[in-house]
Amino acid sequence: MIPRYTRPEMGRIWSEEHKIELWLRVEIAVAEAWAEAGVVPSEALERIRGARCDLARMREIEAEVDHDVIAFIRATVESIGEEAGRFFHLGLTSSDVIDTALALQLVEASDLLLADLETLLDVVGEQAVRHRRTVMIGRTHGVHAEPITLGFKLAGWYAELQRQHERLQHAREDVRVGKISGAVGTHAHVPPQIEEAVLTRLGLRVDPVSTQVVGRDRHAAFVATLAGIGATIDRFATEIRHLQRTEVRELEEPFDPQNMGSSAMPHKRNPHESERLSGLARLLRSYVSAALENVVLWHERDISHSSVERVILPDACIVLDFMLNSMTHLVRDWVVYPERMRRNLDLTHGAIFSQRAMLALVQAGMERQRAYRLVQRLARRAWEEEVHLRTLLERDDEVRQVLSPEQVEAIFDLEPYLRYVDEAFRRVGLPIDEPAGATVA
Repeated sequence: MIPRYTRPEMGRIWSEEHKIELWLRVEIAVAEAWAEAGVVPSEALERIRGARCDLARMREIEAEVDHDVIAFIRATVESIGEEAGRFFHLGLTSSDVIDTALALQLVEASDLLLADLETLLDVVGEQAVRHRRTVMIGRTHGVHAEPITLGFKLAGWYAELQRQHERLQHAREDVRVGKISGAVGTHAHVPPQIEEAVLTRLGLRVDPVSTQVVGRDRHAAFVATLAGIGATIDRFATEIRHLQRTEVRELEEPFDPQNMGSSAMPHKRNPHESERLSGLARLLRSYVSAALENVVLWHERDISHSSVERVILPDACIVLDFMLNSMTHLVRDWVVYPERMRRNLDLTHGAIFSQRAMLALVQAGMERQRAYRLVQRLARRAWEEEVHLRTLLERDDEVRQVLSPEQVEAIFDLEPYLRYVDEAFRRVGLPIDEPAGATVA
């Protein structure tokens, strides 16, 4: 991934240096397990524990042999000596080291992403509580529907992030699997007891039946989970972009006074962070197809997956780390315009209360289809003629026959739309300090 979207901690996890550190960690754990079995002498074990791999030397050897693991082994053995080096990489195949170290990387990356998600959850939860009673219009198909609150919308975001957190925990566990089973996975040269001892040391689970590689269905599910989280962020970003449109302007990305939104138009304050997040989410989704293709390998293995994984696994983790951090900053520091929300609520001149008007007529004894058509006609007039629906209802002879002026007035009360907002907060575990009232600009 390019430096622009790489945060230091996640970048370090996927650095070449750290990968080699993990390869060495796996090799040392194998030597320790062999030593416990009485195969590796204590003197050789101490030399292996002190082993180092000079990355420059490894690259020099790789240029000659065209095999990174062989180059790693040779460069490392140079640091421990030939006598102890006889016991290095004992009974292993390259994928024992690569796949087991990759599992360690994926666990580290998952832990960082889980922490990112928890931070975003906290920020979204704080904003939901802050705006629990900030009334705005709910929209379906981009068209005004009925009143909601910004806090209620954010409680939905919070619940979705909770689900994604659970999915990532499951994906982390799914890839927390290594293999020390040798060529084609039969344990012909390294018994299962050694594998179990090594992976226990490393904090990994044993792949119950591996081939020469750990099955790539695990990695495909992991990438799909990351892409799913990216889609959630894309959904949030798209909502912000719509709410920041000039005609709506209920919400706005943070914009420092020193920022510049356009090279040509000084007035522009564009939702560039949200647009960037939508673009990066597309990139994440594209990795899912490649990860699924990697599941299909010839026989006990080929290496058609290897080149793909060198790109998509680091990139997917790095991109999502950047996206989660960016969305956290965006939600924490955005600008909310409650007064504009209230003005927008009135754009249809009361037509958004049409369902309550219809139900009031039905409850007063009017047949439902008749009530629907009557209110539909009056709501259209309210919107098109810019006369409030309340006035049109009060003037309509059919309505006056069944509803009193007080009943008509009650139709336009906001309280019923807020009545159960607190229940949504309780269901997702968000704190409620006071009952939700009916106003809120």
